[in-house]
Amino acid sequence: MRPALLDRLFAPVSVLPGIGPQLARLLERAAGPLVLDLLWHLPVGIVDRRASPALNALENGSIVTLKLRVDKHEAGFGRRPYRVICSDTTGFITLVYFNVKGDYLQRQLPVGVERIVSGRVELYGRIPQIAHPDFVVPVEEADRLKPIEPVYPLTAGLSPRIVQRAAAAALDRAPELPEWLDPTLRDRRHWPAWPAAIEAVHNPQSEADLAPALPARERLAYDEILASQLAVALVRARRRRRPGRALAGTGELQAKAETSFGFALTGSQRMALAEIAGDMAGPQQMMRLLQGDVGSGKTVVALLAMLAAVESGAQAALMVPTEILARQHHATLQRLAAPAGVEIGFLSGREKGRARDTILAGLASEGLIGGIPIVVGTHALLQPDVQFRDLGLVVIDEQHRFGVEQRLALTEKGKGADTLLMSATPIPRTLMMTAYGDLDVSRLTEKPPGRRPVDTRTLPASRYEEVVGGVTRALERGAKVYWICPMVEESETADLAAAEERYRALAPIAPGKVGLAHGRMKSAEKDRVMAAFAEGGTDLLVATTVVEVGVDVPAATVMVVEHAERFGLAQLHQLRGRIGRGDQPSTCLLLYQAPLGEIARQRLAILRETEDGFRIAEEDLRLRGAGEVLGTRQSGLPSLRLADLASHEPLIAVAHDDARLILERDPTLSTPRGEALRVLLYLFQRDEAVQFLRAG
Repeated sequence: MRPALLDRLFAPVSVLPGIGPQLARLLERAAGPLVLDLLWHLPVGIVDRRASPALNALENGSIVTLKLRVDKHEAGFGRRPYRVICSDTTGFITLVYFNVKGDYLQRQLPVGVERIVSGRVELYGRIPQIAHPDFVVPVEEADRLKPIEPVYPLTAGLSPRIVQRAAAAALDRAPELPEWLDPTLRDRRHWPAWPAAIEAVHNPQSEADLAPALPARERLAYDEILASQLAVALVRARRRRRPGRALAGTGELQAKAETSFGFALTGSQRMALAEIAGDMAGPQQMMRLLQGDVGSGKTVVALLAMLAAVESGAQAALMVPTEILARQHHATLQRLAAPAGVEIGFLSGREKGRARDTILAGLASEGLIGGIPIVVGTHALLQPDVQFRDLGLVVIDEQHRFGVEQRLALTEKGKGADTLLMSATPIPRTLMMTAYGDLDVSRLTEKPPGRRPVDTRTLPASRYEEVVGGVTRALERGAKVYWICPMVEESETADLAAAEERYRALAPIAPGKVGLAHGRMKSAEKDRVMAAFAEGGTDLLVATTVVEVGVDVPAATVMVVEHAERFGLAQLHQLRGRIGRGDQPSTCLLLYQAPLGEIARQRLAILRETEDGFRIAEEDLRLRGAGEVLGTRQSGLPSLRLADLASHEPLIAVAHDDARLILERDPTLSTPRGEALRVLLYLFQRDEAVQFLRAG
């Protein structure tokens, strides 16, 4: 149970003064639903109001705080704004207001009195003016103005002042918390205590105070990283305490299958298989992540691992996120496993009646005759009536598409079953250590022989008609073509080509052979469209990023990505991986809207230079920062709010060692520091890790 001293932080933002339902929704969109989220919503800039020059020394664009005498009001009419003429001993300035109602300004700025006015100066000709000043206060209330204000990230409809007030109110609710840091480390790093650190980052006094290297920022980043490292260390410790089983394959079935592959395994495939075999033969449960770039041969490694489980007398299951991908895996594995005489079953939500009963009976069968040693399926494998005779190995493809609970639910259907997670999304080493510190990792870094490189080109959007002509000629040659758009429908806030509009525009170039796939379709309809592209009469598929992972269409040799500058680097690489899967030359055309920003230019240049997904993942982290990389929909990684891994990467190794030492000395977190570390875990919403601790 979460400690009571954190309750004030885990309250909804609506408890803060002046935050009604509408503002609460806006704050939730900008920062999150809880008071705690506002503490993690750090300033990105400052407004310095300390400048107070004479009126004859004002500079255009400067932010100033002035002591002014109100001289005259000039009412507005039509398109002419309301003006208030003010002065000091050196000159005059005009305060400009639009859409003024009632006598509000006469009451706020009565003629003949002095007021403190703060805002941004604009020179209109030679006359200085401030449009809608940020502050107008009586002289005796000048201390209401903060000389330096934090600037927070906003969302549409949310004003800077509201976020400032809400963040300040959140700070007021921050409790005194026990110190969880090692005192020697804290002293060596000159880090403040937690309350002082959170106060300091929300009250920067200069641009330098926004830097990631600021001791207060660094301390909070370390807190977040330590919570992550401690959580994964607890998960790993619990897993190691749970009994596993030794699955030592004979190699007989693997050899039969491999001799009929028609290709040789790569060196990294051999290494990954050796690591997996070592884990499976050990007494503890395997929990290994197999990372392989697009086309690196993960499926073959998975099959050989599953055959090793069958050689040991156990069963294996491969769970896949979509039915079309599951059917594709099933067909591939059936072909590859046929020489070994091993049946591969299939189960999805569409299997009904007698067909489903037959599969369920085969999975539960004690005898070899009629039994199913390996099954490929979707989430349907998780249903309660799916029982296994002896599930020894669980393989989960595109693991980021499944929650932790779903992975565990399938593993629990076996007795000490091993788990192999697979991902075609290369994850930078830094993020891997942060998010997956509880996993052993194997990497496939080579592509099987025969895979041809994809010719990647960048073109300005102004050459659209030329690209359409090239696509038309490719279709006439019998090629299959992807056309990727980043949105489903026109948006007023982004000038992006919508998939539905592009579909209508391209349909005439190949009548009856153009399909449309996007994320708002029902799964069955989307699968039907993708299957028609893979095997049927659809030759041009207009789609959003739903094709980023999954369908293998060797005949697809051309891809066009519109507004490529709007995509992340790793995402573009994943998209490009949909082509170049056969023996024909393939071309990827990245259309961009000129002019390109510097980061977008670097991103597209890297894609032209390399197809190495691991290098691309590292470059993506460098160019975009961890927050964006972690926050992407396809990453499946937890988002970091305080740590900037590009700047705070050295802290990961420190936290990793710290977490390991903590659990060696205090495995139940029952010492005073251990109790404080429990508070840290709850503070960063790592409740699950605390439950693992209690489970023992």
